[in-house]
Amino acid sequence: MKTLVTYMTQTGNTKKVAEAIYGEIAGEKDIKDIKDVSNFEGYDLVFVGFPVMQFNIPANVSKFVLENVAGKNIAFFMTHAVPEGFEAIHSWTGSCKDIAASGNYLGTFECQGELAQPIIDMLEKSDDPQMKEFAKIGPSTKGQPDASRVQKAKEFAKEIQAKVK
Repeated sequence: MKTLVTYMTQTGNTKKVAEAIYGEIAGEKDIKDIKDVSNFEGYDLVFVGFPVMQFNIPANVSKFVLENVAGKNIAFFMTHAVPEGFEAIHSWTGSCKDIAASGNYLGTFECQGELAQPIIDMLEKSDDPQMKEFAKIGPSTKGQPDASRVQKAKEFAKEIQAKVK
């Protein structure tokens, strides 16, 4: 079995999770930034990772998956600034199922990542009171994803592989 771990990262959070997943993959495997991947051909299993941006999957990731997922075993991993269990996460993970509809959707891993200071600054300057409020969680995200979240990512990788064998 050949596996691809591909990801988009802005601040390194998603790359950290990608590397944890990659480290647990048995057999032939590749890890690549999504901008360096032209399609999923030749892979039996694909993990796609991204940071949640504007409360959703980044448009370029969504488009790429939609164009390449047909008939493929696929799992997703995402990083975001909100604590796990935050209600909106369900719509984000639901979006993964939607873009994977023509493939074999195996699951989604999500975890908190550190909210970058430039984003905190932007949110604080927003005219939207909800965005200003969101900026306040920034300091609580420092150091995420932490060791416990990285360990959960590793466990997720093993669970997904077990579904394909």
